[in-house]
Formats: sequence, structure tokens, C-alpha cells
Amino acid sequence: MDRPRTTVEAEVAEELAVVRPGLVPRFTAELPGARAAVLSRLWRALTHEPLPWVRRRDRGTLRLSDGRTLDGPAPDPYATGAYVTVVHLDGVPHDDPERLLIALGVPHGAAFARELGHSVASLALSRANQEESSPPWPSTDWEWERRVVDGHPFHPNCRARPAFSVAEQLAYAPEHGPLVELGLLPVRAEACLVAGAWPDDLRDGDRLLIPVHPWQAAHVLKPSGDEGLAGVLAAHPLMSLRTLAVPGGPHVKTALSTRLTSSVRDISVPSVTGSGVLSDFGERVAERTDGLLHVTRTLGAVTDGSQDLAAVLRESPRVFAGPGEHMVPVAALPTTGLPSSPAWLADFARLTLTAGLRLLELGVALEAHGQNLLVVLSGSGAPVRLVYRDLADIRVSPARLARHGVPLPDLPARIRTDDVTALRRKLFGSLVAGALAGTAGTGPVLRDALETAVRDLPSTPDLPALRQDALPTKALTLMRLSPGTPGDQWTTLPNPLG
Repeated sequence: MDRPRTTVEAEVAEELAVVRPGLVPRFTAELPGARAAVLSRLWRALTHEPLPWVRRRDRGTLRLSDGRTLDGPAPDPYATGAYVTVVHLDGVPHDDPERLLIALGVPHGAAFARELGHSVASLALSRANQEESSPPWPSTDWEWERRVVDGHPFHPNCRARPAFSVAEQLAYAPEHGPLVELGLLPVRAEACLVAGAWPDDLRDGDRLLIPVHPWQAAHVLKPSGDEGLAGVLAAHPLMSLRTLAVPGGPHVKTALSTRLTSSVRDISVPSVTGSGVLSDFGERVAERTDGLLHVTRTLGAVTDGSQDLAAVLRESPRVFAGPGEHMVPVAALPTTGLPSSPAWLADFARLTLTAGLRLLELGVALEAHGQNLLVVLSGSGAPVRLVYRDLADIRVSPARLARHGVPLPDLPARIRTDDVTALRRKLFGSLVAGALAGTAGTGPVLRDALETAVRDLPSTPDLPALRQDALPTKALTLMRLSPGTPGDQWTTLPNPLG
């Protein structure tokens, strides 16, 4: 049996021995596979992102700026499996992504290496704590989201949660299946900014009860135990971890001020005050898809004026699924076995691209990755329609909207752009290089699905770019190695249709 090798792996193993000693053998057994999974994601970045210290690439050989050579298998930028088990740096084998980054010695690599160690350890923990059997077709949204055990299909930090202890991962992370008690913190209504209708059951006289994630309460707000709370709200965590599903009720997006995968996510004051306008706009433009796509509504949002205490209530995507239908996050589709059918995958690609291109032509570029995008499946498993949630990172073109006679509401400046490159990056990078690639699992399978699907796609100004141009995707590793550069950075991948 393999053993923890890095400092991070050893730290997690020591914590686990205290918190859940019975899980240690399974955790240890999962470490080699977790290393390969993270190393495969890292190899994708090394072979395709514009890293300044990579001088030349020749298939599986990288010439570094300091003269060293890094050798690995021929890269498949759309592969989701752990197909890279070892790479060689000047002939020295490396099967551990954390140690590889340390050996590379690149700027800002030490901090990123530790994040990779956390990704490996947390991924091994997630895999180790899975039930032996689960229902083939879960009946609840949180059960579907629990099945996304490995996290982001292409980010080396797919499971990195360095701010969470082992006990906190087990207590709050969706893949471990917990029920989380959100604290209800009373705040005077006059001291809050509210958008939409804040529900009566989250009010106490002249005070609003704001759901607070227990991690946020313990590490950021730091109340003394349950002091000041007016009760709890039990909910199941979803893929984003900070958004939870209340049984029979809405989804609650909480403030959780820590880094998850790439970014420190918060709920800003402008996102609260503009949530209703953005939600109404999303509903209106979704109607232009003739039922192919629906957008979940924001029911209410509240903040005390800071980024540390805020919450957003959204309707559950389940409202768009009829009797006998299944509502599945796209990230969970590989667990159904459906994508193994070329015909099914082509139908799914056709549905998603038709809806995405229609909205893009209208002037709305969705960030349609596997977490934001859900698909409604018929009782037989056929993809019927789509549901999109969380509009915070879409891009909107005022010029395109105007050409189609769609009024432009008062949207945040960061959302508005007429830059064609930015619009196509947003949709193609998330949908094709993200959701569809993650569902297909390999480049050849993705190519076959796209070749079949594009024959029936609507002729729009953006379709030639999808057919011919290099495919944009976020340079996720470059972003982690560039702490002084804000915002997204991009690279391109070979077009599967090229």
C-alpha cells in the first residue's frame, strides 16, 4: 500500500487519524489515483498554457527556458481520466504533482505546489468516503451533486480546499453527503440592503435572519458559539460548496470568504442590489430560446453592506422538471453512463450548442460550465431542455441586444461588452472546452459528437468561429502562478473539428 509522501498528504492523514481513523486505510489506498488525476490536469496546463518558462513544445516534450526537458505522454487536452501517471524532468521520474512543481522551481510555484498537495489529499479523501452503492437515478438535487466526487474536470486544483480542516471537509463538502446547519443571524432590517422579497420565515419582527455558513461564522464572523443566532436552517451543500439546497425549498447562496479551486468568492454589495434586475433579464432572454433553456429566478438577496455577511435565495432548478423527468447537473452526466452512447452525446451537444449560439447571437454569452448548466432528461434518458443557474458571470453585448430590439437593463459594467472575442471566450470556453469536453471525456469522442451536432446548428455569425478557430479556455494554472495579474487569463486548444 502506498503511503503519504508530501507534507500536505501527511498532514491530512494525521488529521484523519484523529477525526475518522477508520477511513485512513481507504484514504491511503486512494492517494496514487488522486496523484495521477491531478498530474493529468497539470500536464494539460503545461502542454497548452502560455507559461513564460516553457520555451518550446513538441507533442509530449517540453523544452524549458533554463535548458531542462520535461517529457510525458502525448497530450489530450480534452481527456478527463488519469492518463498521466508519470512525467520525466531531465530524466528524473515524477508521479506527484506537488513535488514536480517544487522541482520545476518556477516563480510562485511553491504556493501553487502546496495547493496541488491539498488537491491530491482532498481528492483521495473524497474518493475514500464514498458509499458502496448509491441510487442510479437520485431523486434530489443534492444527491446528484454529491456524485461529482472529483470536482473540476480540468483544473489541477480540482479539490484544493486548503482553508478547510479534514473535519470541516467531512462536515461541509457535498461529496461527503453532510447536512449542514446554517446559522440564522438576525440583523436589523434598516441596516440591510435587500433585493427582491425576503421571505417571512426568515424574518423576526424588524430583523432579517441571514443564513450564515458555519465555516464563515467560525473563521470570519467569529461569534462565540451560537451567540446571537436565532436558529438554524438545515440544508445540503451543492457543488459550489457555499450554495446549499433546503429540502423542499430554495437554494441558498452564502458568503464563504475563502479560496475554492481558483478564486476567493464573495457576495458583493452590487451583486445583491442588482440581483433582481439580472434575474428578470435572464428570464426574458431565455424566452427567446423557445423552451430550450430556462433560467432559475433569484427570489431575494440581502447584505449588511459588507462582503462577509450576505445571502442569495434562488429557486431550485427542480421546478423545470416534469413528472418522470430527471434534473441532472452537466458535471454529473458521466456518472449516468449516458455519454457512452455516441448518438446520445451528439443529441446533447446539439441541444446545448443550439441554445448557447441562439443566446450569443442575441447578445448573451453564458458561462455554461458543468456546474452552472443542468439538463432535463426524459424518463428514457433523452436530453430534453436545459436549465441555467447563477447569472453573475455572464457577458452581455449592448450592441447585439440593440440589433434584436432587446432593452438593456442597468447591468453591472463588468458584465457589458461588445468585444466579440470576450463573448465567444465566455461561451465556447465554458460550454465546449468545459461542459461538453468534460462530458465526452476524450478529444476523439468530443470531435465525433461535435461533427454530428454542427450539421443541424442554426447559422449564426459565431458558428464559423466554432467550426474553424482554435478553442478558447481559461489558463487556470497560469492564473494561479500569476498572483499579481487580476481577472481571467486565456489560452487556446486545438479545435476538435479542425
